[in-house]
Amino acid sequence: MNNSIILRSFLIFLLGFIFSVQVVSAQDKQERKVVQLSGIILNADSTDAVAGVNVYVPKKGRGTSSGRFGYFSMPVLEGDSVVFSFIGLKRQTFKVPENVENDRISLILTMEVDEIALAEIEVMPYPTEEEFKQAVIAMNVVDPMSISRANMSPEMLLRWAESMPASGGENFRYFQQGQTLQNQDLYGPRPLRLLDPFAWGQFIRSIKRGDLKKRD
Repeated sequence: MNNSIILRSFLIFLLGFIFSVQVVSAQDKQERKVVQLSGIILNADSTDAVAGVNVYVPKKGRGTSSGRFGYFSMPVLEGDSVVFSFIGLKRQTFKVPENVENDRISLILTMEVDEIALAEIEVMPYPTEEEFKQAVIAMNVVDPMSISRANMSPEMLLRWAESMPASGGENFRYFQQGQTLQNQDLYGPRPLRLLDPFAWGQFIRSIKRGDLKKRD
C-alpha cells in the first residue's frame, strides 16, 4: 500500500515538473521577439563588399548569404548568436541583444583575412636521396653545342625562313607600299623612269664622275 502511494506521488511530481518546463519554455518563446537583422559585409579595408558570406544561426539551422554588394537580411530572435563565415576570412559571431526596442538591427561588418602559415614542403622527384644520386650518375648528358650546331645549320635556317610567316613590321611595310601605289594610281598612270630627263641627267653625271667604274 505504501509503495503504491509513493509511486503515485512520484508520477504526480514528474507530470507537474514536465508541465512546468513546457510552460516556461512556451513563455520564453513568446517573450523572445523576432528581429530583422540586416547589414553590409566589407573587407578589412572597408573598400570592397564581400559577396557569398554565410550568415546563419547554428542552433536554429536557418541562415542566408550576402549578395553581390555584400548586403544580407534575415529574421532572428532576441539572444540568438549569428555566425558569419567565409573561406579565407576569419569567422565572426554577433549576439543579438536582449530586449531590443526596435524590430530591426542594422550592421556594418568588416571581415579580416585568415592567414594560415603552412610548413615548408620539399618536393623531390625520387623517394630517397640515394636513388636520386644513382639517377644523376646514370644520366646520359648530351653536349648542348652539338644541338646548337645542328639547329644553326644553313639548311635548317633556310627551311625555317621559308616556313616562317611575315612579321608585323613586314606586313605593315607591304601595306604602306600598297597604299602609296594606290594613291599614285588615283592621279594618273605611274611615271616611267626611262623617259624621265632628270633621271637621265643624274645617270650621265654619275658616269662622268666614274661611279660605275669597277673598284679594286
